[in-house]
Parts: sequence; structure tokens; C-alpha cells
Amino acid sequence: MEKLVWLVVFVNSFTFFHAILELTGTHNTEGIWKSSITLPCIYGPSPDFVQQTVIWTLVRDQSPATVFRRDSSGDHILLSRYRGRVSVPKYRPGDVSLEIEKLEVRDSGDYTCKVTWRAQDKSLLTRERTTTVKVVKVAVTKPIIRAGPLGFTVPKGARTSLTCSAKGSPPITYRWFKGEPGGNTVLVSNHAVLMFDSLRTSDMGKYYCEAENKASSQVMQQSDAVQLTVRDLMKPATTVPSSENKANTTAKPVSERDLITTALASGRDVRVPETHEVTAGYRGTGLPLYLIILMVVLCVAVVFVVVTVILCRRKTKEDNPYEVTYQNTRNDTRRQTCLGVNGKCKYEEGKPTVKNNFMTQPVKENEYETISIKENAECKILVNAMESEYEVGDVQ
Repeated sequence: MEKLVWLVVFVNSFTFFHAILELTGTHNTEGIWKSSITLPCIYGPSPDFVQQTVIWTLVRDQSPATVFRRDSSGDHILLSRYRGRVSVPKYRPGDVSLEIEKLEVRDSGDYTCKVTWRAQDKSLLTRERTTTVKVVKVAVTKPIIRAGPLGFTVPKGARTSLTCSAKGSPPITYRWFKGEPGGNTVLVSNHAVLMFDSLRTSDMGKYYCEAENKASSQVMQQSDAVQLTVRDLMKPATTVPSSENKANTTAKPVSERDLITTALASGRDVRVPETHEVTAGYRGTGLPLYLIILMVVLCVAVVFVVVTVILCRRKTKEDNPYEVTYQNTRNDTRRQTCLGVNGKCKYEEGKPTVKNNFMTQPVKENEYETISIKENAECKILVNAMESEYEVGDVQ
């Protein structure tokens, strides 16, 4: 009975470890010429078994050859034509898949993955799995044009790109043309991506691309033409009169930063919106506000000065000429005082009297002569008085 129990435990353990260390992968796969391929070979790692070696062999035309070997000394690529093109993951426990880059047609064949483990009792366990690989050349497909983040309608001066994408066996060559297939075209680029560093108005138009590869027969495919529109944000829109309200409509420029932010947020083609500002019959002059205010102030000052000058001149013309007559009458009278002493007389000079006559009324032409005669008479009296004074002095 005890022997039977040990036998059951051994069988179960063998079945368990056999399931854990079973290699999994695919039996048949197809690779595209000049592309990459991965041949899966995966197992469930166990702490009771330690991986010793990994060997990948290729059987072609019944001739086996070792492509890759991993042991305690490291990784080794034994076929020279695979050097630099094959690898096996190092840091993924249980994954010993073979990766082949730049597939050639002669890489077709049967690839066998062989893994050897060492158990705790020093025994060795080996598992194998074979995958058949067929390398084919695939003709290029019809290319598709993809626009950049701003779409096919892009503001002037912005940076954008157009990408031509096709499937098939590499290498695939691309060419870009401006125009439509079958019409007048211009070759603009020999790369898959057509770049525009700063869009100009002359860049507007239709574009298409061609894709070509070297399959069994050289095949060239053309894409559909797409329209690239360059929008000038600083150009105002034309005024469109309305039947109800004939108002001036002016387009306000849209910020390129806002446009790009909207395009990146939505992830789709964005057309530049036109914001219309309606004014009641007013068309902007384009002058700064401070210049307008300065012109108004100068105009008011000029008008004020002109009005002041006109009023002053009118007042001067209306005034009548007045002549002020100054009359200064000096009556020098000599009073003779006789004291009766020795028969002598003493003369006393009287105090002069000054009389100022100011006439505020206008003087008529015939009054000038009267005033002149009056003044002459007074002058004579004064002269006579002075002469008599001098004579009396001489007598004394």
C-alpha cells in the first residue's frame, strides 16, 4: 500500500512539472519581406528546475543549422547571416522567443526551439517546439493621406504636415505631388511626410502621393487627392448688406494660439471661425483714440480763437472817436497894495487858479475854431501880465 502511494505521488509530480515546463507557441506563421517577426517559445518557470540551455535551429532543404545558442557562457549567434538580426529576451523568465529583423526570403524554413532544465536531483529535462516560417513579398497597398493636428484647413504662417501611409513589404518609397492625378503635377517631396514649416498662400491647392515597393512585380499605388486650404486670418471679410438691416460687417481675426489649442483638444479638422461685429452704419477710421481726441481739442481751440478775434474787431469799429479838451486857465492877477508910505505901492501876486475842463462829449468840426480863439485870448492875457511884471521890476 505504501508503494502504491509513492507511485501516485511520483506520477502526479511528473504530470505537474510536465505541464509547467511545456513549451507554447505557434506551428505556422508568415512573415513579410524586410519586416520583423517573433517566433514564440514560452514556458512556466518552476523553482525546482533551472534553465541550462536554449537552442534555436533552422531546418531548410533538410539541412539543420543552429541559429542561436544560450548557455552559461552567454548568447551566441552561430550563423553569420543572422548576426545583428536575431535576439532572445534575457530578462523575461520563461520567455525564450526568437525575434528576427529584416526578413529575407531565404529565412523561410522550420525553426525548432529546444530548452533544457536541470532538476534538484541533477537530472536534465528537455522540451522542443517547431514553428514553420514563410517569408513573402507583399505588394504595396493604396496609400492613405493623413493631415496634421490642424487638419486640412490651416492658418497662414502655421506649421503643419501631410503623411502618406501604405502597407506592404518594405522598403516602400513615397513621392508627393501638387496637383491631381492625370493632370499637371509638380513633384514636391520624396519622403513619406510632407512638411510645411510656415504656410504661405501659394501652398494652397491639391496634393496626392505615390507609394511603391519591390515585390515580385514592381507595383506603384496612388492616393486620392486632398485639398489643402491656407486661411489668412488678418484679411477682413467683405461687407454683406442685409435686406432688413444694412450694417457693416467686419471679420475679427482669430488668434492662432486659440485655433491650435482647439484643434489639439478636438483631434479633428478645425475650420477657422469668423466672428462678425455689426455696427450701425459706422466704419472704423483705423486712427488711435488719443489722436482723435487731440484733433477734436485743436479744432475747438481754433474755433474759440477765431470767434474772439471777430468779436474784438467788431467792438473796435463800433466805438466813436472822442477828443478830450484840457483847459488850463491861469489867471495871474496882480493886486496892488498901497500902504501909503512914501507914496509907494506894494504889489502882491495872486495865487494862480487852475481849471481843468474835461469834455467827454464828441467835438464837432466847427467847435475847433472857437476853442482855438478862446485859448489864444487867454494866452495873450498871460503874456501881458508877465511883461508888466518885468517892467515893474525894472522900475524898482
